[in-house]
Amino acid sequence: MDSDSSAIQVTRYKNSIAWFWGLVGLASLVWCASFLRTGLTSERVANPAVSGAPRPVDFLFGYPHWADWANYFTVIAMLVVIVLCVMSWRKNPGNPSVLMAIASTAIVWQDPIMNWAPYAVYNPELWHLPEWWPYVSISPTVEPFIVIGYCMFYFGPYFPAIWILRRIQAKKPMDAFVWRHPLWSLAGLILVIGFVMDMLLEVTLVRTGLYIYSQVIPWGSLFPGTTFQFPLIWESTFVTFVMIPAGVLCYRDDTGRAVAEKLAQKLRLLSSRPRLATFLLMFGILNIAYFMYGGAFGIIRASGIATAVACPYPFPEAKVYDPQGFYEREGEPGPYFEGLWNTWMTGQPEGRPANNPINPNAACVGES
Repeated sequence: MDSDSSAIQVTRYKNSIAWFWGLVGLASLVWCASFLRTGLTSERVANPAVSGAPRPVDFLFGYPHWADWANYFTVIAMLVVIVLCVMSWRKNPGNPSVLMAIASTAIVWQDPIMNWAPYAVYNPELWHLPEWWPYVSISPTVEPFIVIGYCMFYFGPYFPAIWILRRIQAKKPMDAFVWRHPLWSLAGLILVIGFVMDMLLEVTLVRTGLYIYSQVIPWGSLFPGTTFQFPLIWESTFVTFVMIPAGVLCYRDDTGRAVAEKLAQKLRLLSSRPRLATFLLMFGILNIAYFMYGGAFGIIRASGIATAVACPYPFPEAKVYDPQGFYEREGEPGPYFEGLWNTWMTGQPEGRPANNPINPNAACVGES
């Protein structure tokens, strides 16, 4: 009887811990939401000649309110994620998938840099943090709230990939490649699934006007030179730099232990706190992977080969983000602003060129 009572108390304690951290996550979501706003008030970004949010181009189906739906969906989706994490933790305390969901959300701290690197210009009508906050200001226009849902994006491909891998393994002998090299097999599946998922998702989101890639490499991109251009080969490949380790670290072998758990134990990280050690390992590796994503785009940016601009520029209430003068050369009317990190980080020590003559066949003339 005493042992049963003790077991019940332990279960209750674990459940209370799970709900406590769930409430912490919810409180964090509410705290973040308290700073959110729409529109622009910063003179650095706002175009003083435009009031409201007129759009020179139609978004998907001609519907003008996709940003509102994205705002509401983000809140609902994150509430669902928090509840699922709490339920999973109650069922299996220390669940690596829950730890990875938290880790892949926590890398959002890097997002201003990762918007800067690939010229990701977000719609000011999205809920966003104050655009005058110093670190947030690295983002070309605004730092949106929707990125809080990164765990669904970066960790999402793992679930269909592991489902497919397990079914392939079930049909293959033990000496097959998928059994001898399960991590490589899983990585390959995530690469393909992640690439396709990112392509479908981002092409849709760009078409709905949630954001644009203001500059892309003309080759390897979809619809270059239009508002809805998308760096297909580059973006949909580079995002898998994060998706692959997120999935591989959660792979469980026949002992039921995840790769991240085994690595943490092997490296002797916080041996008395194995769950914390596993989380810190995940968080560290994902941050390195995310830096690789940004670094790859940073090289493209500094090289000056992302010459195709998205015109017409769809957010006239904001100044045209033109760090290298390419928009001005293509005839897109200003006013322009170069944003932050526009000197040596963009491969131009003197900053945005002062002289940007219009090209003879300027692509944006007559588009606005």
